[in-house]
Amino acid sequence: MQYSDDFNILESLRQFYLYLRLFTFLLKCSIMVHKKGEKRTENTMWIAENWKDYEVLDTRCGEKLERWGKYLLIRPDPQVIWQTEEAHEGWRHPNGHYHRSSKGGGNWEFFDLPETWQISYGDLRFNLKPFSFKHTGLFPEQAANWDWFGKLIREAGRPIKVLNLFAYTGGATCAALAAGASVTHVDASKGMVTWARENAESSGLADRPVRWLVDDCTKFVQREIRRGNTYDAVIMDPPSYGRGPKGEIWKIEDTIYPLLLLTRQILSDKPLFFLLNSYTTGLQAGVLTHMLKTSLAALRPAYVESGEVGLPIRDTELILPCGCAGRVVF
Repeated sequence: MQYSDDFNILESLRQFYLYLRLFTFLLKCSIMVHKKGEKRTENTMWIAENWKDYEVLDTRCGEKLERWGKYLLIRPDPQVIWQTEEAHEGWRHPNGHYHRSSKGGGNWEFFDLPETWQISYGDLRFNLKPFSFKHTGLFPEQAANWDWFGKLIREAGRPIKVLNLFAYTGGATCAALAAGASVTHVDASKGMVTWARENAESSGLADRPVRWLVDDCTKFVQREIRRGNTYDAVIMDPPSYGRGPKGEIWKIEDTIYPLLLLTRQILSDKPLFFLLNSYTTGLQAGVLTHMLKTSLAALRPAYVESGEVGLPIRDTELILPCGCAGRVVF
């Protein structure tokens, strides 16, 4: 009986050893394939899941139903190609509905919605108002990036200078200021820069070290190179197409990579991070990784990762993809 038990133990150990060798062999093969760039991997997705004042309630037939504070909005979303049934009564009682036109653009239809209101993300407070092209002045999925770089800034143990290009209404600027960084906020639209300042004031950040600049981003970077100014971190959220304050044309597929090559010249000797966002079809995660590795990581050690940013859909296990981001940590 004892002999039989010993034999069974030895046989189990032998089988475990064989399985361990097989696992080690497969792991080596996986690493080799990964090095050759042939391994299929799941996409990274960073989810903005810490909101209290915002949520996606439902999605269907090219639209999403959202709660912004106490107000419900229906807005078009090109990602929503599924045709499911209405799962939330808010579809029938929205405060605002943006209708896309078949000729391009669209228009808002309002039902008891104020001209402006506020929502909070932690200690940050943002002023919202519906305006052209379905927007409200905030991209809530970017909170996933705010949390990421905010942690890096707080744990850096040194003063961090951040350059925020195409900075819009200042969500990222406010997040960086709240984390303790000094920020240079650059956008070509005077109205957006004014809005960003108002967001900083509403968030109690008006006395933080920040420069508010209305300028063409490429020309600003070129001037900073000549001045010898440097930054420890760069946030870049370029539009697909736009115009500078003096009519300069911005077309992302033609201008983003040259701008990355310029921007690397104003990184400090001890850079902390670089963030590149994309809402442009064609500039997906793999493209962002390639651009960042060949432009920024080519000159100094850096970890580059790109993926989608998304928002959870309430009462489901589904995530609504909302764009892509490329992250570099030096």
